[in-house]
Amino acid sequence: MKKKNSVTSALVDLIDVYWDDPVSFAIDLIGFTPDEWQAAAMMDVARYRLTSVRSGQGVGKTGFESVLVLWFLCCRPNCRVVCTAPTMPQLNDVLWAEVAKWLESSIIKKILTWRKTKVYMVGHEDRWFATARTAVKPENMQGFHEEHMLFIVDEASGVEDRILEAILGTLSGPDNKLLMCGNPTRTSGVFYESHNRDRADYKTHKVSCLDSPRTSKENIEMLKRKYGEDSDVFRVRVKGDFPRGESDAFIALETAEFAKEVRVQPVGYKLFVGVDVARFGDDETSIYARIGGKRVGEKHHHKQDTMTTAGWVLRVIDDAKREHDVTEVEIRIDDDGVGGGVTDRLNEINDERNLGYIIIPVHNGGATDDEYYGNHGSKLWGDVKELLETNMTNFILGQPGVIEMPDDEKLIAQLTTRKWRMGSNGRIYLESKKDMKKRGLPSPDRADAFVLAFADVEVKSDFAFG
Repeated sequence: MKKKNSVTSALVDLIDVYWDDPVSFAIDLIGFTPDEWQAAAMMDVARYRLTSVRSGQGVGKTGFESVLVLWFLCCRPNCRVVCTAPTMPQLNDVLWAEVAKWLESSIIKKILTWRKTKVYMVGHEDRWFATARTAVKPENMQGFHEEHMLFIVDEASGVEDRILEAILGTLSGPDNKLLMCGNPTRTSGVFYESHNRDRADYKTHKVSCLDSPRTSKENIEMLKRKYGEDSDVFRVRVKGDFPRGESDAFIALETAEFAKEVRVQPVGYKLFVGVDVARFGDDETSIYARIGGKRVGEKHHHKQDTMTTAGWVLRVIDDAKREHDVTEVEIRIDDDGVGGGVTDRLNEINDERNLGYIIIPVHNGGATDDEYYGNHGSKLWGDVKELLETNMTNFILGQPGVIEMPDDEKLIAQLTTRKWRMGSNGRIYLESKKDMKKRGLPSPDRADAFVLAFADVEVKSDFAFG
């Protein structure tokens, strides 16, 4: 009886102190000192429902997963932790063995018992445990229903979508969580979409071997020599990037992610504003403002009429003018559909107040003289694609970046999931919004407004960075 009381008392203390702090738990009780990315991802698992980590090989994700298994077991009463991987060797010989290693060397080994496919709380074998199940059948992931649950999916790129979807369907409680980790080997499926189309629903992390103190630099150099830095092998195994081979996205994910790390100064005195208008429904009205390559303002809203949208455009402009030296304003508006109402209202106000703003109605489906693109909208997206790629080229050459993006999951997902096709005339056309919606994607409203703000709508000399 004394042993049970002692265990119960210890658990109460653990839950109280470490409930939302797996990093301190790892350091204090496991003797595991996390790397920077591990600590950040651990805290995301504690705070959020869905977390997804893509990485190169050997960055320490198995140890990170193992510590989270032990943290959740000790800090959630009557909880369930389900660990899975595509194959039995990956699950038992790698992940489950790592759990055993850290448990054996920790000070919590007296309250947890490790078995070949199960770790359970002493005295609570049937209700309070972690289990290892291979990802071969959806039913293996079903039937778990507890207030506190954590699913950990190792090598998530190799797990079938029907199994991951079964897991997502099980997460019905407020403290039910999913952590997916793996090398990004496929450009389709639930794991891929967690870093692309669905990234607004997840806390995502990318871990490169180049930044990890745990990886073998000799192995990295070997892969570079053998396959080349631009190869898919190097991208996946070292950089933690998805391969290019399968993807037909117009803008590469890595260029958009890189741009959110770039910092540029506003150059010039001209303010450019891009406006994509959605009146009602699920679509979103979006406004971006920039000076040179720097975003200096934005606004997004749903279900407001065109008069209200015109007012928000003027507010974004006024806010930017208060913070920056602006002598000229150019507004680019998607004029198709309800956008025409915003254009008309802004023209009225422009005349009434003698503002002197340049207001340009843009028709994305209109013809273009560009030799590469089949319509105006595709050409504008091509301008932004080129700027994002120039960022990366300049970085390699030691030159400054040219465009800065906000760290906005919706914007990045919309920019990097739109596909393209080659027309019979040899020119490039972007995927239509109608076809995107058939794939289950939302209208790329933020991306369209961002493109309108940053693209060369009139002449190239208008888009200069000094």
